[in-house]
Amino acid sequence: MEKTMKLKSKVLLALLATSSAAFAQTAPAAPESTLGYNVGVVSEYRYRGIAQTRGDAALQGGVDYAHSNGFYAGAWGSTIKWIKDNSATATATEVKGPLEIDLYAGYKFEAAGLAYDVGYLRYQYQGNTLEKTGGTVNGAYVNANTDEIYGAVTAGVVTAKYSYSLSDLFGNKDSKGSTYLDLSATLDLGNGYSLVPHVGRQVVKNSTTTSTTGDYTDVALTLNKDLGDGLAVSVSAITTNAKSSFYYSPVNNYATGKNVTVVGVKYSF
Repeated sequence: MEKTMKLKSKVLLALLATSSAAFAQTAPAAPESTLGYNVGVVSEYRYRGIAQTRGDAALQGGVDYAHSNGFYAGAWGSTIKWIKDNSATATATEVKGPLEIDLYAGYKFEAAGLAYDVGYLRYQYQGNTLEKTGGTVNGAYVNANTDEIYGAVTAGVVTAKYSYSLSDLFGNKDSKGSTYLDLSATLDLGNGYSLVPHVGRQVVKNSTTTSTTGDYTDVALTLNKDLGDGLAVSVSAITTNAKSSFYYSPVNNYATGKNVTVVGVKYSF
């Protein structure tokens, strides 16, 4: 009887071992690449602290591809108003440009305990005619389409990012070589909450005159809440020292760098 029990035990252990091996072999492996989408709305579209929709809401959405080797690419779009607003001062014809499309690609990697991110970003203002603004307000304008390269390094929760324009920046003539330095942190508060403090410094090359300048500093504090199932909400308090003589809407003199609170909702899938 004892020998029979020992034999049954050995058979059972062998079956369990075989089953475990089979399960391990059939367990799904991590995907080599992922593709994600997102759509959302914000009460006002602010970029680097500056209003892009003159105080109005904006519809936004994007698509992101990421590979396990560190390569990523994507596209993101938003409704805007700042280009068309220049029709108020145009001397020739209506200025057009209702949409911003950002196209980007880059590479992420880790070394010496730090995370790095380098890449290229194209701001495509589809069909824009900003160069037809005319006049001398803030200097002459050129096409708004902009190319930038960037590099970022992350240590723990803190990220520093540096962007450099390869073309004129957002239609400002002779502004190639403009820079933006961004310092931010992502603080996990638990229960789906995160807090993101940010400070940035925009330097617009050849934009400083005796009466105004395009250079400014922006500060923001954003509270995010993950509601689950891909849905997230956010609220941001934003302030800048941008000169209203440089950053304003010609439609109603709306100061595009003034202090504001922005709320947003985003769904990712």
